[in-house]
Amino acid sequence: MPKQSTPGSAIASREWGTAAEIDKAVQKLERRIAELSSLDIEAAERDKTGAVQVATSNLRDTIRDVFGPNSPEFAENKYRELWSGPIIGGMSDRQRLATKEAGKQEAIGILRGLIGRLAEKREELAGSSAPTPKAFLEYLSLHPRISDVAAELFEDGHHWEAVFAASKALVNLVKERSGRHDLDGAPLMRTVFSRNDPILAFNELKNQTDLDEQEGMMHLFEGAVLGIRNPGGHAFPEGPERRAVEYLSLISLLAHRAQEATKRKRP
Repeated sequence: MPKQSTPGSAIASREWGTAAEIDKAVQKLERRIAELSSLDIEAAERDKTGAVQVATSNLRDTIRDVFGPNSPEFAENKYRELWSGPIIGGMSDRQRLATKEAGKQEAIGILRGLIGRLAEKREELAGSSAPTPKAFLEYLSLHPRISDVAAELFEDGHHWEAVFAASKALVNLVKERSGRHDLDGAPLMRTVFSRNDPILAFNELKNQTDLDEQEGMMHLFEGAVLGIRNPGGHAFPEGPERRAVEYLSLISLLAHRAQEATKRKRP
């Protein structure tokens, strides 16, 4: 007898924000198709490996994870077994295996159908208006220190205030990692990431290539202060939302590099 749904678990389709989300979902479903396609039911049953039960559990869990526990897709498949047709007493082993094999093929067909449904959603997104600010930020996966100060501002439409806040957070991160709270701006970046005697190093500084990278990164950090933070303290130039996203992406990259840099021992 089917289980009754619990109160408050109304069926609701998942809302998709970006094509990237759909692509990840499709990849998960394709992994289940590959798993089922390679499943040798006869060998699994003969050797009692439990592979059929694992594949069944993975099938249900993936549909739940992709579409959500209250989705119609999961409601239709949460009790699915690798079995097609009624259970009849006195079935031979060969009949049971054939029924399970048919159930496996049916499950693969369902997964392919769900992938087709997602492909339609992806086309709808591609033909809709531009992604929301939230979708932009989710795709970027900003450094936590940058996201903490910029995400809410950006989502509220204050794109350039978000860029300015992110640039200040980057400077504070460099100060904390280097311990040079006595410096600020370009002098801070030139000192901390110096080519010759850096406090934070991006590599082992053993050859010309290492030194070039160190100097290049120093100039990027210096440029972030001179070209982004300093103007932002007065009158940051307005521009399209996409340009603000590009600035946030650059600042986030620098924050990640500063976080990963090695603090060198001082004399």
